[in-house]
Amino acid sequence: MTKITQPQRLDLIPPSAPFSEEQRAWLNGFFAGLMSMDDAGVVALSPAENAAIAGDADDGAAPWHDPTLQLQERMTLAQGRPLRRRMMAAMAQQDCGQCGYDCQNYAEALFTHKEERLNLCAPGGKETARMLKTLAQERDAAPSTGMEPPAPPSSPSTSAPGRSRDNPVEAIFLSRRRLNKPASEKETWHIEFDLSRSGIDYSAGDSLGVFAQNDLGLVDQIIAMIGASPLAPVKGKSLREALRDDYALSPAPDRLFELISFLTGGETRAKARALAQGEDRDNDAADLDVLAALMKFPGVRPHAEAFVEALEPLQPRLYSISSSPKAAPGRVSLTVDAVRYKIGKRLRKGVASTFLAERIESEAPLKVYVQASHGFSLPDDPNAPVVMIGPGTGVAPFRAFLQEREAVGAHGRNWLFFGHQRSDCDFFYADELNAMKSSGLLTRLSLAWSRDGSEKFYVQDRMREVGRDLFAWLADGAHIYVCGDAKRMAKDVERALVDIVAQYGARATDEAVAFVAELKKSGRYRQDVY
Repeated sequence: MTKITQPQRLDLIPPSAPFSEEQRAWLNGFFAGLMSMDDAGVVALSPAENAAIAGDADDGAAPWHDPTLQLQERMTLAQGRPLRRRMMAAMAQQDCGQCGYDCQNYAEALFTHKEERLNLCAPGGKETARMLKTLAQERDAAPSTGMEPPAPPSSPSTSAPGRSRDNPVEAIFLSRRRLNKPASEKETWHIEFDLSRSGIDYSAGDSLGVFAQNDLGLVDQIIAMIGASPLAPVKGKSLREALRDDYALSPAPDRLFELISFLTGGETRAKARALAQGEDRDNDAADLDVLAALMKFPGVRPHAEAFVEALEPLQPRLYSISSSPKAAPGRVSLTVDAVRYKIGKRLRKGVASTFLAERIESEAPLKVYVQASHGFSLPDDPNAPVVMIGPGTGVAPFRAFLQEREAVGAHGRNWLFFGHQRSDCDFFYADELNAMKSSGLLTRLSLAWSRDGSEKFYVQDRMREVGRDLFAWLADGAHIYVCGDAKRMAKDVERALVDIVAQYGARATDEAVAFVAELKKSGRYRQDVY
């Protein structure tokens, strides 16, 4: 009888690696399967294991579904999975809804050819679009198996008015009010719209999709660079109107570099082709918007129609809603950072943020839609305690939550962590929040200012400082919500929470990680990150 030796467990992914416990376990299992050894050496993989690695099997888990991971980390976690699952891993994993789907259903729609647009993942940008293009080529080259996964939901274009990017409604811009005081280094605005004639409503926790217009100054510079007439007809509009309303002008898409390569020769053509293929010979690809690309290849004069066909469509932008419909019927508000930065001597502007901050006029109409939250909503139990962590514009949905809880008379305790650079000029909604604190609606208000002292101090530092009390709230059944930056803040907050659970819950680190994972699984830890 042949002795069967159990393969030794190989922990190839160390605890210090930037993965969750679930992600580390899956990776260790995957690579252990590839490297299993028996007494004589290499053990042949079973047919089932071979099928899994070849992509014919799937265990249903999605360890890559984490917005804090970089693209290559996500693709590593998806290695060996079916193509449709690797398509999902290519997404930015935010389930933000800007594409009109969630990440999984967008991938399924692409895989089954029910959706042909590869560039809808706004948070993933060009990086995701390139990966999806590569995966789509793999899809198209593969022989048909005659089997398809379950069909994704119906096309978003069939949704009710105002409920998807493909079926927006008209709102009226009412006002903007700057939230920072003059000494601030930031520029953040409270924006209000009238929805009373739009026929739509929303819930606290939802987001608003806004269709912005490009800056006409930028549009006119681009038209001058290609030597075209602003009145040149393009798809039923003038070139100037089309570039203002319909086309993204940042970043420069690969197809624009392909077009430039067709119109040039020699080293210039080689350089344009390299950029189209994702190469970065001059180390400036990340800085190339459409105008910068034209300036890099001066003298290129494409026909207006060919030029716009090489551009990507202008995508709507999603913002967390910062009001409750119960507190302001028929209105909706946003909290928006105006994005402005310099590259070389040129001032760059965020499309939607500066459209709202400076270009749109009072009483002007604009297209919008409501993106329902994916579970980022208040607990069903009005008596449940709520902890909200939202520095900067991350405070937006929590202003809505507090208004909502006040309007419905919820008795649950509320604790808000807010932070920014300076207390004297960056304390958004200070009067409102202090009034809520005085009235008892806001049980605790914990503040963190990164530039007030000699050392930077953030919301995660404040969390650790009051960790004993925070763990007591968790023990009482508190729900935790985090809103803001996915890559840094959200990761730091989760790490702080794990440390707090370990310290005040008398748990080992892996037990604390599992505790936080269970909070997520049960819906008591939710994130709205970007």
